[in-house]
Amino acid sequence: MSRPFRLMIARRSAEALLKDEGITTLPVDPFALAASRDITIEGKPETHDGVSGMLLRHGNSFGIIYATHIASEGFQRFSVSHELGHYFLEGHIDQLLQTGVHVSHAGFVTADPYELEADHFAAGLLMPETPFRKELENHEPGLATVDALAARCITSRTATAIRYAELSRAAIAVVVSTGGVIDYCFMSDAMKTLPKLLWLRKGTRLPAGTATARLADAPDQVRAGAAVAEEADVRDWLGGTTKAAVSEESVGLGGYGKILTVLSSDVIGREEEDEAEADEDDLIERWTLRFR
Repeated sequence: MSRPFRLMIARRSAEALLKDEGITTLPVDPFALAASRDITIEGKPETHDGVSGMLLRHGNSFGIIYATHIASEGFQRFSVSHELGHYFLEGHIDQLLQTGVHVSHAGFVTADPYELEADHFAAGLLMPETPFRKELENHEPGLATVDALAARCITSRTATAIRYAELSRAAIAVVVSTGGVIDYCFMSDAMKTLPKLLWLRKGTRLPAGTATARLADAPDQVRAGAAVAEEADVRDWLGGTTKAAVSEESVGLGGYGKILTVLSSDVIGREEEDEAEADEDDLIERWTLRFR
């Protein structure tokens, strides 16, 4: 089974769980869900850092310990949801809890397949597709939408931005970087329509001359949560052969030392979308005539 398919299954498993629980609105409370399974939850002392959380097992009893050294309710809720992913996803308990304790690094920061599956479970749990799409359609593409969705779902900016890129019909690219070096990049399907696309890889430098690169050169501003915005040529970021303007919006993520960048366009991918809608309309018309 391919990795993308396994990650999709993880997200869908979370959404199926919500359906079984009768949960259809935002925000979703992972603490209440854990309590419904008699899973004990405790915050780890603030002086202890390095991990996002732990899942513990003693006999048939389970517990979750989550990090509190990061003062973000969204991150803490995501960490608890990540541990619930290990609890609910098939094979995780048998593989990860052989010693009774599993230490996690949530937040899309590792390539470990079990951690990634738990991350995507958490995203599906806290930001289920149907209500999330409904909410995002009330906003214009860009960083402001990420902030609005994060407030609605009580999730971190980064986790929300990643889910936004996954589900948005607009052309969106989300880039997280540290010290001028890219940590990861997620793109919407519309953005992926760019021909000869250049995939931003982990460990590569930010494109020189961009507003984000200039912000990265001022770490004090990054830690202060400074924000920058300007129009950019999509080729400067993603290469390809299509000249198109994108909105480049970046914000420092405080003590993390990271920058969240959102690239957005309401033009890229629109032609393919219009052609698909035209083909669908043509198909409907032809079949309608046939049955008339």
